[in-house]
Amino acid sequence: MLEPGVVKIAPSLLSADYGHLAAAAGEVTSVTDWLHLDVMDGHFVPNVTIGPPVVASLRRHSPAFFDCHLMMSNPQQFLKAFADAGASSVTVHVEIGDTAALVEEIHALGMKAGLACNPDTPLESAEPFLAGVDLLLLMTVFPGFGGQSFMHEVVPKIAAARRLIDERGLRVAIEVDGGIAPGTVELTAAAGARVFVAGSAVFSHERPFDAVVDLQRRAEEAVLAARRD
Repeated sequence: MLEPGVVKIAPSLLSADYGHLAAAAGEVTSVTDWLHLDVMDGHFVPNVTIGPPVVASLRRHSPAFFDCHLMMSNPQQFLKAFADAGASSVTVHVEIGDTAALVEEIHALGMKAGLACNPDTPLESAEPFLAGVDLLLLMTVFPGFGGQSFMHEVVPKIAAARRLIDERGLRVAIEVDGGIAPGTVELTAAAGARVFVAGSAVFSHERPFDAVVDLQRRAEEAVLAARRD
């Protein structure tokens, strides 16, 4: 999905002004080609956000890679709708089960497939499926709300995932989501993450594109430093 060592910042539109989503997307995609879209169903997580119609509306305004994170109990009912709306990648949670079938359907619909693990879900739950996915999303907060504090106890799981993926020679991008900001982006990059979802750190900044550039620089420097060690 990504070339080895490539770092991506994926601004989360969950933290953007929902009255001006297209403008917010356009502002940050001047400096990154990924956007993270959080889809919450009010059941798997205690919040409701966007669905395929909003993704389709945004697609008319942006050629970016749409990284759609489905925090849903029944994603299988909506996969085709997200594909039709223009999703580039769809990530489902390992906790809901039926993982192999979901990943197969996502790929059959022409999208990249991601698998997410909550902070308290062991890496072993995702391990059997790693060879078949493009992205492993390790949540560094419990999903459902933006602006939460980073959970440092997830860092060893990131490092373990990096070792496992490298040992098996898999082309799986490790993504982290939750509390990613200056300080934690370096920590997770050094542990092995390569895609960094950042919401509040980007869209609460006076100049969101500057925040993306700064996070990108910090992540790249941390990856290089980790390689030298």
